[in-house]
Amino acid sequence: ITAGVQIVFGNLEGTLTTASKSKCLPKSTQCFAFRNPPHYAKIFAAAGFTILNDANNHSHDFGNPGQQQTVRAIHRAGMAQTGLPGQIAVVRAGGHKVAFVGFAPYSYDASLLDLKSAAALIAKARTEARVVVVYLHAGAEGSDKTHVTGHEEYAFGEDRGNPRHFAHLAIKNGASLVIASGPHVLRGMEFFRGHLIAYSLGNFANFHNFGGGGILSESAILHVTLSSAGRFVAGRLQSVTLDSAGRASLGGSSVGTVRSLSKADFGSHAARLSHAGVIRKPA
Repeated sequence: ITAGVQIVFGNLEGTLTTASKSKCLPKSTQCFAFRNPPHYAKIFAAAGFTILNDANNHSHDFGNPGQQQTVRAIHRAGMAQTGLPGQIAVVRAGGHKVAFVGFAPYSYDASLLDLKSAAALIAKARTEARVVVVYLHAGAEGSDKTHVTGHEEYAFGEDRGNPRHFAHLAIKNGASLVIASGPHVLRGMEFFRGHLIAYSLGNFANFHNFGGGGILSESAILHVTLSSAGRFVAGRLQSVTLDSAGRASLGGSSVGTVRSLSKADFGSHAARLSHAGVIRKPA
């Protein structure tokens, strides 16, 4: 949110396509390829989303045809989209421009493993808009991966980057705000050079064949107010709980979880969260 105008961002973990050839081998039980009909993009738009991100490990589940059809569906529904190699999406709201850049550790997305190119892309985004939001799909996955280690993280044999190093690099090169969801569980939040970093917001919605319960059922919605120059003005974290079918409802213990993780991982740099989820800079 900037200058009183709401922009709603979401990570689209999958495709909107009619393509049928996926990355998975026939009868595989250990491979997941996510697909919904292209017209579902209108549902996201109707729900209020302004921009969707494709920088993640499922945006290429149906290859280039699936990814390209997804992008077209998002645009036809009137939303912006980001996350592909070299891509900067600029959203205009209330007379202000906000640039979005999404990163993931894959060649079919803007890669977070190529630090030099990533830094250059973020710096370029800063020349196109005074407010730059960087999305990060990085880090290990699982119920035991709630902590930001400060080191390179791996999942399923893949290098998933060093989330903290990348987030700091993003801010050094012009990012106003860094948000992430790659670990699929909640992680802590910190302030770096006065800018908020949310290392993982979990899953906004899930699906019934994926694990739930405990930390896996905790999610959140992050509200951030930025000035027209990209400075942090205010923030609030809204607790969300996923039921056994993966449906989201407001409420739960997510705020307390993020508060605890923030203190544990970032100490004096941790974001301060009230019981109501109000976010403040550290003293």
